[in-house]
Amino acid sequence: MPLPAWFWSLSPIVQALLAGAFTWVVTALGASLVFLTRTVQRWALDAMLGFAVGVMIAASFWSLLVPSIEMAAAQGVVEWMPATVGFLLGGLFLRLADQFIPHLHLGRRRSEAEGVSTSWRRVTLLVLAITLHNIPEGLAVGVAFGAAASGIDVAQSVTLSGAVVLALGIGMQNFPEGVAVSMPLRGEGVSRLKSFWYGQLSGFVEPISAAVGAAAVLTVEPVLPYALAFAAGAMIYVVVEELIPESQQHGHTDTATLGAMTGFTVMMVLDVALG
Repeated sequence: MPLPAWFWSLSPIVQALLAGAFTWVVTALGASLVFLTRTVQRWALDAMLGFAVGVMIAASFWSLLVPSIEMAAAQGVVEWMPATVGFLLGGLFLRLADQFIPHLHLGRRRSEAEGVSTSWRRVTLLVLAITLHNIPEGLAVGVAFGAAASGIDVAQSVTLSGAVVLALGIGMQNFPEGVAVSMPLRGEGVSRLKSFWYGQLSGFVEPISAAVGAAAVLTVEPVLPYALAFAAGAMIYVVVEELIPESQQHGHTDTATLGAMTGFTVMMVLDVALG
């Protein structure tokens, strides 16, 4: 990847932090659309959410599960075991977080909030929902950079270039997530500045979770295959539990599906060609 020479010489944790910051900035760019318009056509938002679905599914397979299987083989572990255990634990982690952390999915009424009961405002619950589901994206980026620095000689999908491509893909799909938070708030009468603030705030967790993910796998290298699959499982949980239903429930199913196909294709090409 054509990045400045200084980037390649940084520690994996700093690289992961910067990559996570990039995904946060793209989230903020999506949220910044509130300064240009009050609304976005629903079909366009559904297409963007579909694109995010495709990117996350492709990234989960090409950038996380395949390297998990290859790393397990390189470590002399049963190839499918870490991928299976990590993938299921990732989904379970998000399920437990959904059950206990108060949050509200986009397009839902305040009375439909999930998690423990709370008196928090609707906007706070909306931001918490997106923030909660951005954690696995940051972890995925961080784990990828940790894997690239692990020294385990496996396929190119766990090189530093592969980690950069994963961050690029996550960043691309963060743009519609920023839009999906800020635009509904603006449509409800929240000021442009506050709508932008809450939209970008949802991505703030990504550089933090990226740095944590990189540090964790560098400290305990044997968990790398499990950590890669864990991030994949958490991301797929988000896709199935939130993004697909949200993109399909407004009557633009074909548009959202084509967006998902496009997102998957773009991420697959990026990962195979540049990773």
